[in-house]
Amino acid sequence: MKYPIGIQNFGEIRRDGYVYVDKTALMWKMVDEGKYYFLSRPRRFGKSLLLSTMEAFFSGERELFRGLYVDGVEWDWQAYPIMHLDLNTEKYDSPQALSDRIELFLATNEKLYGHEPFEKSFGARFEGVIRRAFEKTGLRVVILVDEYDKPMLQAIGNDELQQGYRGTLKAFYGALKSSDRYIRFAFLTGVTKFGKVSVFSDLNNLEDLSMLPQYSTVCGISEAELRMTFDEGVGELADANGMTQEECYARLKRDFDGYHFCMESPGMYNPFSLLNTLKNKHFNDYWFETGTPSFLVYQLKKTGYPLDAMTTEELSTDTLNSIDIMDTNPLPLLYQSGYLTLKEYDSRFDEYRLGFPNQEVERGFIKYLLPFYTPDNSDKTSYSIARFVKDIERGDAEGFMQRLEDFFATGDYQVMGNLEIYFQNTLYVFFRLLGFYVEVERLRVGDGTSGMRRTSRGRVDVVMQTPDYVYVLELKINQTAAAALQQIEDKGYARPFANDPRRLFKIGVNFSTETKLINDWKVVG
Repeated sequence: MKYPIGIQNFGEIRRDGYVYVDKTALMWKMVDEGKYYFLSRPRRFGKSLLLSTMEAFFSGERELFRGLYVDGVEWDWQAYPIMHLDLNTEKYDSPQALSDRIELFLATNEKLYGHEPFEKSFGARFEGVIRRAFEKTGLRVVILVDEYDKPMLQAIGNDELQQGYRGTLKAFYGALKSSDRYIRFAFLTGVTKFGKVSVFSDLNNLEDLSMLPQYSTVCGISEAELRMTFDEGVGELADANGMTQEECYARLKRDFDGYHFCMESPGMYNPFSLLNTLKNKHFNDYWFETGTPSFLVYQLKKTGYPLDAMTTEELSTDTLNSIDIMDTNPLPLLYQSGYLTLKEYDSRFDEYRLGFPNQEVERGFIKYLLPFYTPDNSDKTSYSIARFVKDIERGDAEGFMQRLEDFFATGDYQVMGNLEIYFQNTLYVFFRLLGFYVEVERLRVGDGTSGMRRTSRGRVDVVMQTPDYVYVLELKINQTAAAALQQIEDKGYARPFANDPRRLFKIGVNFSTETKLINDWKVVG
């Protein structure tokens, strides 16, 4: 079985015998029922391959579709004029970078269909070349735009540059509406949604497929598709890792499944990680290792967002569909980028709760956050997670706490925003990362009565368990270790373990915002 790792060209996949999951039924549904579409999906989720499939379809390359769904539909299989703009190929660090990319796109099409000297602006030139393509061929034009939002995403943190990109793209895309009578089909993709993004304010006839149940499986791989198409490969992966086939399916589901683009949809697998795992016969965080955009962490730190609220805050559909609020709430950006997904929906208030889609994303994201939310230690190796885990596993509570105290003491804080939130975020990242190696049953920030929902009381409680030990930690800010231990007693945090044969440690900790240190801790047990 040949796996198309990194191959986004439909023709190459079909001609060279790579495995292909047939998505042409949904493609045909779009072509047959409408005209203008937009789709948001995370990176490396198959958007470019979908556009390549559409390009082959509208080019009339029927031989590529033999045996697929659209081979049996009633279609003229003519070669329509196609204009395909791929904005994923440049680094947009200056206004000239975007201008050069659009100039290349327009010049290439003007070479085919002609140019009028009075057409000066990008928008006017785009309108003109669309019209002439129709006049020259007698067929309406197909417009395909891949990663429409990449210039703006790369400009996050540079408001002047981002506004410039928005202005350029707004005028450019506006030509589509002016050219409606010459267009047969238009499909635009990106990571972020267009709902309130100003570049589409003049193009209000796009149908957003991103959260529609009927298109939830158009990109990615469903459980049914995995079992139908890749069962042989899963069997080989299982054999290579000493697992039964069903154990292998369960591991794949845990690591790579779980993306939901509407609550009615099945969970979707990340195709990049899944195909790499099947090809290499080795489990790894392939998607995450291809890079995490630094702008995500920039927005989290800029807003001073409490990390524990990522999986508890409730967001409306309108909020999820907009990145214009990212300077106050980064969650829509995290959702649209694929780091969070839909977990629960309250239809009464049209509100969603988000969560990590799978273990690959959670583990990778927490690891990625660690250096951004920990003191800038000159010798990070002495504070490796492995050493903390070994302290926990051998029951060395004193050693664990001494290492944690040193962790803060040897660092140089570069704090953006509120120091208390920064400290609480540091602990959140730290203990979530420990949770991949030991059982962290509870990590709560608040008053101990509302899960992980944040309050203003400035405290964190954690329960960690190993086969031999239980640790109950209470962490306070600007109080005392004694007050933290008293909180454990008053709230009965250790009560569930009263008859447990394992050794129990109660640990009280206090962090001082004045000294930026853990200045008081005590272990009982």
